[in-house]
Amino acid sequence: MSAPVSMTVNGKKVTATVEPRTLLVQFLRDHLGLTGTHVGCDTSQCGACLVHVDGKSMKSCTLLVAQADGADILTIEGLAPNGELHPMQAAFREHHGLQCGFCTPGMVMSAVDLVKQNPAPTEHEIRDWLEGNICRCTGYHNIVKAVEAGAKAMGGSHAG
Repeated sequence: MSAPVSMTVNGKKVTATVEPRTLLVQFLRDHLGLTGTHVGCDTSQCGACLVHVDGKSMKSCTLLVAQADGADILTIEGLAPNGELHPMQAAFREHHGLQCGFCTPGMVMSAVDLVKQNPAPTEHEIRDWLEGNICRCTGYHNIVKAVEAGAKAMGGSHAG
């Protein structure tokens, strides 16, 4: 039995009728065509599906779309609504934090949430924060450098 849902996604009101078992990530990708949010592991461990729900980063593969009814959702597409990169996205590009790119949307969304809560995170704090995001490429060095630069660009200053 389908049920109606209504939410704001990237600043736009969205309503749909969905199956109760529909995950938020499925809704974003399959119903709204927002494919920047990835499904990496299906076990909520990798963070590729990370979006902001009411301003907080959450793994959209562990959230039913019905649980997001009425919420304000921000996806990676919403960070650059006019085609101009968000400072964190630009920092990832500048510091080669992209690697293969599959984990990047989740990493960027997680990093933006970190900087909102801690404008000047240390390298240790960044590495600790990103623990729930898995990169299967070459490691996290450039990702951490990108987050440090993104934090500065967002108005924070690196504490060392």
